[in-house]
Amino acid sequence: MSAYEYVGNLHVHTPYSDGEGTHAEVAEAAMLAGLDFVVFTDHNLLVCGIDGYYGDEERGYVLLLAGEEVHDVTRQPQCNHVLIYDAGREMSRHATSLESLLEAVNVAGGLAFIAHPDDHAIPWLGEPAIPWLDRAVEGYTGLEVWNTMSRVQDYLQRKSDAIKNVFKPEEVITGPNPRTLALWDQLLARGQRVVAIGGADAHGTRYTLGPIAHTVFPYDFLFSCVNTHVLTKAPLSGDAASDRRLIFQALRHGRAFVGYEIPGETRGFRFTGQGQNASVVMGEQIHLGHGVTLQVRAPARARLRVICDGEVVAEETNVENLTHVVREPGAYRAEAWRVYEGVERAWIFSNPIYVVPSTTRLRY
Repeated sequence: MSAYEYVGNLHVHTPYSDGEGTHAEVAEAAMLAGLDFVVFTDHNLLVCGIDGYYGDEERGYVLLLAGEEVHDVTRQPQCNHVLIYDAGREMSRHATSLESLLEAVNVAGGLAFIAHPDDHAIPWLGEPAIPWLDRAVEGYTGLEVWNTMSRVQDYLQRKSDAIKNVFKPEEVITGPNPRTLALWDQLLARGQRVVAIGGADAHGTRYTLGPIAHTVFPYDFLFSCVNTHVLTKAPLSGDAASDRRLIFQALRHGRAFVGYEIPGETRGFRFTGQGQNASVVMGEQIHLGHGVTLQVRAPARARLRVICDGEVVAEETNVENLTHVVREPGAYRAEAWRVYEGVERAWIFSNPIYVVPSTTRLRY
């Protein structure tokens, strides 16, 4: 059950849409933050020709990949933003219908993630909400469960709190939007396979608050916050095309977890399952048989939990390992929470291990 872990950010903008940093500047920021890959997701535009490794032997390398964030620009108010990866071609022409867009992505063999599903407006700043409204659709790969910038907006609702919170977001952020977590659990409880990702939604925008002008959320800071860790079945080789396939294959199957790096390094987290003659990692299926043993391993002591259908089925505090034997089918996911600056904060969210009846045919 060998797996190779790589850390990247899946939601990044450049001047090709509404971002500030060039591809090279973003790459430098990613290297500074220690990322292995970055996916560019400019609005309604697939920028071709950027896939490849950036860096050198002395500083290391980061893999740059092209994606896209698609929405219907004619629909007001704005809603239903979709992060699209590995579709191989421009998808914005299908944006007038969310259902048609998701169908086109699937036909192209791509991945589609609903971006910032529970986004909030900031009325005093004139920032509109961009939530997911058409929730009856099917065919998406997963949800952006934790969007750093969307979550920061929740702490800027009052102008009186904005300056304090905008300059020290690491002190106020405690986790993803609880409504989005609840939504994810509801979808999993219905039997849907829904892959969770996290991203920065980085723009590098320079904000002005009164006499103060500052890039409050630079790319390197956001790349040190919420990232997605993928577990590939083979090591990255340095060939951009093959490494792209490995990363998106892992993402497609949910062999990934979301890590918030501010409370501590999240590399090394694992959520695994062992059953009769089978071992799996997060994102995979396993037959129930006479029982399945789930194991959570964190890189440092934390409050660890195993959750199924929105209910906590196992929990221990101040531990690095948690073991739980399940006797019922379901989608089981793991969480880690850790104290930082005197406040307990969300640290890690795994994708589920799907425990299925022994009569069910496994999906790969």
